[in-house]
Amino acid sequence: MNALTTTFVRRLRDRDEAAWFELWQDFGPAIRFQLSKWGGGRIGFETVQDLTQDTLAALSRCIERYDPDRGARFSTWLLSIAKHTLGDEFDRRNAQKRNSGVKPLSLDERIDSSQAALEVDEVFEQRMFAAKICAAIRRTESEVDFVQFQVWRMRALDTQTGKEVSEALGISEPTVSRHMVKVRDQLKQRIAEVVMQYSFTPEEESEAQKAGLSGSESMFDDAVSNLYHTHQIFLGEEAEGRT
Repeated sequence: MNALTTTFVRRLRDRDEAAWFELWQDFGPAIRFQLSKWGGGRIGFETVQDLTQDTLAALSRCIERYDPDRGARFSTWLLSIAKHTLGDEFDRRNAQKRNSGVKPLSLDERIDSSQAALEVDEVFEQRMFAAKICAAIRRTESEVDFVQFQVWRMRALDTQTGKEVSEALGISEPTVSRHMVKVRDQLKQRIAEVVMQYSFTPEEESEAQKAGLSGSESMFDDAVSNLYHTHQIFLGEEAEGRT
């Protein structure tokens, strides 16, 4: 494991509230998406929300037993636990219907069972990676000057021209360019940190390159913009599902 990943796992094991909030903020939407998909319409949003919390609570109880050296993707590890919590919910419902006390499988039994193998689809992995990029954007926004970030947002995310941004903010085009460089450089560092923080395998570590984030400046901006907007569409869809 790299140092960032090791440090993050240690924070989880130490019950660092900030680390757990990061997990909820960064990956909560993707976990809720997968739980809803597995639920097949049998569970409502409130239950999905509760099961997501239960997933992280279960993770807190078993993080001591987690061995990242086994090479499991962090997303797969989370989903194994999410599947366990969903299975518990269905077991409870079935037991109530039968008026019987069937003992549910333990977390270890569910994860280790050959029948519990997860088929994580490409859409879920895309959403997990987009969540990492959005986490990096949030960190960058909190660190740079407000106007500098607005320049980057308008140019990269809103695809406005340098001239349009210059006129809207009342600054020169060369200043727009300088702000873009500063924020982009900061964002690249934060993306590298976030990706590495949640990476346990070489496959995960290579995600940024595969997503086009190691290309030219324009390719980088386009890739980040696509991932950001993909995540926002996903969050919008989730919000609609709540109503």
